[in-house]
Amino acid sequence: MTVPATAGNLGPGFDSLGLALGVADELHVRAVASTGVTLDIEGEGADSLPRDESHLVVRALRAALDHVGASQTGLAIRAINRIPHGRGLGSSAAAVVAGISAARGLIAEPEALSPEIALQIATSFEGHPDNAAPAIWGGATVAWMEGPLPHATPVDMADGLETAVLVPGSVLPTKQARSVLPAQVPHADAAFNVGRAALLVSALAGQNDHLFAATEDRLHQQYRAEVMPAAMAMLKHLRDQGLAAVVSGAGPSVLVLGRGLEAAGLAEGMPQWARGIGGENWRVVRSVERVPGATTRRV
Repeated sequence: MTVPATAGNLGPGFDSLGLALGVADELHVRAVASTGVTLDIEGEGADSLPRDESHLVVRALRAALDHVGASQTGLAIRAINRIPHGRGLGSSAAAVVAGISAARGLIAEPEALSPEIALQIATSFEGHPDNAAPAIWGGATVAWMEGPLPHATPVDMADGLETAVLVPGSVLPTKQARSVLPAQVPHADAAFNVGRAALLVSALAGQNDHLFAATEDRLHQQYRAEVMPAAMAMLKHLRDQGLAAVVSGAGPSVLVLGRGLEAAGLAEGMPQWARGIGGENWRVVRSVERVPGATTRRV
């Protein structure tokens, strides 16, 4: 199975808007006769992630089996991790959704773990649904909470819309990025973001000329500047050129939305112009068109 990276917030849509990105983790899972778990990890986190029941994929998989009343089983898992960790690209949401998707592939009635149920389980791990939703449905999504229950719906995306994510070498734990946010914000800033978030939904669906204005934010990016100075330097550099750039999730990666991004210097790889901005060397991951959500294949 594969699960895509995701960008949350998309600027003004704090904890609500999300977008699937063109880099994905790959997971191979087998049920085995033993009662334990074996984990083979390649790529991101290969030297640091646990290889036992505490691994996020395993915890999510077992939670999903428990949710539908399915029997637990021994597991043999091979994880090929391509999503950078600690850089605002939804790596933890991808791991959780991967575990839930794996459980769906193991049970006799996979419809018991519908996308809606998967979102509920994922949100119980993540605390908010804006990354899990696009990891499940793909494309762009808007997510919200009704009491304790999360909901999400896909957002239309215009054909040919591109994304480019600039990924730095440094990491920023989401907990640290959230710790600098204020408990309250000015009413004028909240109203500003409501308007921009609504405009962004329209801009994604086809009014691409409004993407620059639609990606302005006053709720979280400015407050996080002190813990992600490199991201803010890159954000300023891109927006000074008229590009619709935002901090990806909790950062420190930076996401650009638009068309003709390769011609704007945002081709795959490590562009020369980006070297040293904010003291970082930046790598570009580019996507064109809608990125699908989690895919599972039983063999």
